[in-house]
Amino acid sequence: MKPLNLALLWHMHQPDYRDRDTGEFLLPWVYLHAIKDYTDMAHHLEQHPCVKAIVNFVPILLDQLEDYAQQFTQKKIRDPLLRLLATPDLNMITVNERASILNSCFQSNHATMLKPYPAYQHLHDVYDMLKRQGDKDLIYVSGQYLADLLMWYHLAWTGESVRRSHEFVVKLMAQGKNFSYTDRLQLFNLIGKLIQELIPRYRELAASGQIELSTTPHFHPLAPLLIDFSSARDSLPEATLPSNAIYPGGCERVTFHVKSAINRHRQYFDTQPAGFWPAEGGISKDLLNIFMELDCQWSASGEGVLVNSLRKSFPNQSLPNRNHYLYRPYQVSEEKNGMFCFFRDDKLSDMIGFEYSKWFGRDAAENFIHMLEKIHHEVQAITYPIVSVILDGENAWESYPYNGYYFLKDLYDLLENHPFIQTTTYRDYIVNLIDTQAETQILPVLAAGSWVYGSFSTWIGDHDKNLAWDLLCTAKQSYDFVMKSGRLTDEEKLMVEQQLASCESSDWFWWFGDYNSAQAVASFDQLFRKNLANLYRLLKLPVPAIVLEPISQGGRYTEVIETMRRSS
Repeated sequence: MKPLNLALLWHMHQPDYRDRDTGEFLLPWVYLHAIKDYTDMAHHLEQHPCVKAIVNFVPILLDQLEDYAQQFTQKKIRDPLLRLLATPDLNMITVNERASILNSCFQSNHATMLKPYPAYQHLHDVYDMLKRQGDKDLIYVSGQYLADLLMWYHLAWTGESVRRSHEFVVKLMAQGKNFSYTDRLQLFNLIGKLIQELIPRYRELAASGQIELSTTPHFHPLAPLLIDFSSARDSLPEATLPSNAIYPGGCERVTFHVKSAINRHRQYFDTQPAGFWPAEGGISKDLLNIFMELDCQWSASGEGVLVNSLRKSFPNQSLPNRNHYLYRPYQVSEEKNGMFCFFRDDKLSDMIGFEYSKWFGRDAAENFIHMLEKIHHEVQAITYPIVSVILDGENAWESYPYNGYYFLKDLYDLLENHPFIQTTTYRDYIVNLIDTQAETQILPVLAAGSWVYGSFSTWIGDHDKNLAWDLLCTAKQSYDFVMKSGRLTDEEKLMVEQQLASCESSDWFWWFGDYNSAQAVASFDQLFRKNLANLYRLLKLPVPAIVLEPISQGGRYTEVIETMRRSS
């Protein structure tokens, strides 16, 4: 029986949370996801050596993981929340530090990460009671309350595999309260150990051939928009664009991010990445040309992009059933060395991202396999079929009980023993495709778009997002002027270039808009403007007044923090 190839791609990404002026981390998400999601995923792969997968690490995430590892080695912690966990006397901390603990340590999925633990829920009940009496009463909470809150927040963020392999973590959770400084230090040291082991674990999995490690342009820029704002109109012809017609020197900036990603990937994993998962699955012909010039073998995007591309490529033909076009590779160039493009199965990917968390783990895993078997039956006409399941490898698991432990374990168990579904990597698949001389479809027209709705509407097109782009364009014009002026030393130029790269991340534009919570929007709005302000300071220019004013307010009645979005 002809096998069905399955490519599982787990995308690991966090934007740069560092204030490059002070070196301080302004948000804790890198190390929290490290001890939960990146650690758990490595564990599941290690326990299932016959399951292959692609793990996509964005270089700016790797940079921050390495930064945290060095902080523990040097014993100089630059993350305020992590530093407070290891602070001996929490009765002596400042009012701002108290506020930081109270504002941070309930930020999680309460249904899966707070309510299951009565002691943690009790701390939240106390907080709610004091909050109702007025914020001023919160300064009276004791050092012991703060110690217990810090402990529970970090305990809730430990991965299920960590709890199962470190007995003292379970004992601390059973203890529930009155945590001592020794208890806090024990958990703090474990966090350091987990982070320091993380990159070597994935390097070893890659060296064994079990996983392929892919990359993304370094600071996760939405590359097609940097190259050409009008690419947004490929999928939305009426899209409103920023006031600036183009992002100045966008093509050169994207090339910088791509080359930097390749170099950094080599430094971390001792190998050249074969492929790129572009930020947000956002692709365009111009971006793929840059990839091809740098000898990349593959890239990937969302199903909506493929649908739009087929409609533009064959305007006089009706679209066939998705089983006839989705489960095959495409080439965007007829040249022999043209790169391959893969497109995710949006339905299967979104089932893992949004639906299976509500199911029993085994039922969800069996349903996933059943859907693959149904696809297998329907794609017999394709010579070498492949199903691409691509999604966020970190945020999805917060909504699952036990951080998705049982779903992933059962899914990998079933895949490891399946008679005709074989997991693969894109690199291995391409080698076999060439060896078998299987037919590859040519895609004459590639419509620019992302994995969300097949468009760029999440990042451009409304007032707030376009204002952010205009602020970035103005800052880039200042950057170009100063960099050519001869005012900066080589070392200063390097710092300025890195700061600009941080400003170009897609993440800032994701959060602007009234469909996101006011709290999340405020955090990322402030981070984006702080990055811009730091850029002007490094350029030795005054910070424009408009950069000091909030860009977006978020939804007044929106409470959900959407770190992921459905593809359709």
